[in-house]
Amino acid sequence: MLWIVGVWLAAILVGMPLFASMGLAAFAFVIGSGLSPSIVPQKMAQAMNSFPLVAAPLFILMGNLLGAARLTDRIVRFATSLVGALRGGYAHASILSSMIFAGMVGSAVADAAGTGAVEVRAMKKAGYRPETAAAISAAAATIGPIIPPSLPMVIYGVSADVSIGRLFLAGVVPGVLMGVSLMVMVAIIAPLQGLPRHPFAGLGDVWSAFKEAVWALLAPVILLAGMFSGLFTPTEAAAVADLYALFLGFVVYRTLSVKDLPAILINTAETTGIVAVLVMVAGALGWCMSISRIPQTLAPLMVATIHSPLVFLLVTNLILLAVGCFMEVLAAMLILIPILVPAAIGFGIDPVQFGLIMIFNLILGTIHPPIGVVLFVMARIADISFEQISRAILPWLVPLLIVLVAITVWPALTLTLPALVLNR
Repeated sequence: MLWIVGVWLAAILVGMPLFASMGLAAFAFVIGSGLSPSIVPQKMAQAMNSFPLVAAPLFILMGNLLGAARLTDRIVRFATSLVGALRGGYAHASILSSMIFAGMVGSAVADAAGTGAVEVRAMKKAGYRPETAAAISAAAATIGPIIPPSLPMVIYGVSADVSIGRLFLAGVVPGVLMGVSLMVMVAIIAPLQGLPRHPFAGLGDVWSAFKEAVWALLAPVILLAGMFSGLFTPTEAAAVADLYALFLGFVVYRTLSVKDLPAILINTAETTGIVAVLVMVAGALGWCMSISRIPQTLAPLMVATIHSPLVFLLVTNLILLAVGCFMEVLAAMLILIPILVPAAIGFGIDPVQFGLIMIFNLILGTIHPPIGVVLFVMARIADISFEQISRAILPWLVPLLIVLVAITVWPALTLTLPALVLNR
């Protein structure tokens, strides 16, 4: 444990990337234990030898294809036609658009970059303060990894040996609750900040917007129906989603061209490389922790010390919220899963519910300083400073934290739908 922690912290303090510090910690452990250094690359390769992990690059590719095909504009227009007439209608439309887009991409950053630019531009044009528009879009982007499909759920399912299909279903209710809670927040602040109301354009406008977006709106329906009817697995669903995105871009909307594909594939490869190297070094480091019996020691210690499952979950929430403020989501998951999941199981907590709690906490870190990667994306889109959006986002954390407490206290919010659909 001292080898792992000491080398890890030293590498981080001298400015090494996280994956490099994790890899060095693994090498330090095997060398200090008198084992062959060749074990580390073997465990790294073994970590990637997983069929469900194939879904990761495929979902990343789907997000890039949908963004390049400019489907976000159609989704935002449809959402605006539905709720734009409410006070703060563009804010409501931003949240609804993120909920729809979440069913296609499953990434907070992709959601922020995809729908965020369209939403912020519309809100600023309607008279919203730039920091308010950016904060609303940033908060709504956190729905992306909760409503299926979800890249963090794939990584959690592989690492914790949990059904990805059950995780996907478990995210539906919390994701909807996130959207509803943010809309309630908009309804509260709209009169206070004088957010504008726009006249309803009529059912004809709604129908027109629906016809333009219907093919894009069918994407999450096709994915979920196919997965839970048994037609294809969650991993195969990612491939189906890519084919559907190509069909929309090249045949239906004709917004993609062959010359766009190299840039899309390069961007996908770069993002996949980041995810893959984190999974690989975390796999090696997790093996080292297992050999040193860190999880086997800490999990029973936590169970013996805390006693109550609810207290354990509340303590875990505080730990994960703090970690999420300083670490990237996937890296934090890969480090903490071997330690926290055995403890959760020891308390009798369903690993599916615990997975949603872990992902939810870490996703909130993407909209909280000092790291807040989604905040950086939205600040650039809205052309405001990071400090401005950091202050503006604080009220929007409240409804999301309420949903987090709800799924922590009431397991049925995450476990009922998987039990109903999968009959177990």
